[in-house]
Amino acid sequence: MANKIHSTAIISKNAYLQDNITIGPYVIIGDNVKIKSGTTIESFAQVLGYTEIGENCHIFQYAVIGNIPQDLKYKGEKSFLIIGKNNRIREFVTINPGTEKNSKTMIGNNNLIMAYSHIAHDCIIGDNNILANSATLAGYVEIENNVVIGGLVAVHQYCRVGSYSIIGGLSKVVQDIPPYSMCDGHPAKVRTINLVGLRRAKFPSEKINSLKKAFKILFFQNHPFEKAKEKIKEELEETEEIKKLLDFISTSKRGITR
Repeated sequence: MANKIHSTAIISKNAYLQDNITIGPYVIIGDNVKIKSGTTIESFAQVLGYTEIGENCHIFQYAVIGNIPQDLKYKGEKSFLIIGKNNRIREFVTINPGTEKNSKTMIGNNNLIMAYSHIAHDCIIGDNNILANSATLAGYVEIENNVVIGGLVAVHQYCRVGSYSIIGGLSKVVQDIPPYSMCDGHPAKVRTINLVGLRRAKFPSEKINSLKKAFKILFFQNHPFEKAKEKIKEELEETEEIKKLLDFISTSKRGITR
């Protein structure tokens, strides 16, 4: 299908557009931008820099995608922003590319990024995540898959957020958020497992019960992490979920929120 491009849109001759793309009034598409088929960009949005947008994305009004990083180290190096398919990027969202030469900010597939959210340079975002209004990710943050980040949450640079976790609104995240957890607070702390999220994802009850026991040992019995991990290995079957949880803790660089 042919592209539908409003007459007031400003599109660089060097941009690459596939077919079946809709571009609204006063949109700006810069040099070196690549947009794949089925994507819609609403009025006044801007897509800049070395940015690639996958199939069937929807970018809403006034979003600014791919503008230079908000990082004093950035000196004009060629860096990238890669966005997958089926993402919804709502009004006034800002997403920056990497800082260093050839570095990348990466966003996967099927994410909902709500209004006024910010994804800083060098972040890595997986699939099926929800960032509620005004969620703010500092540089080098990693979000795995199936994560929900509440409104007005701020995530410190270099933090990781594990799969199937949820972070309550207004939380301050300064350490890694373990997978399968429900976290909240200022700073954010583990409250329990993300029971609602796991049930919605159709986790079997035996796996949920196993995670409950693991969380009790890790976060609510005052064991050092090394002792807690040993206790879990002794008392619980090593399911895929238990292994992922322990591996996430073992590889943490910023430390795990308790």
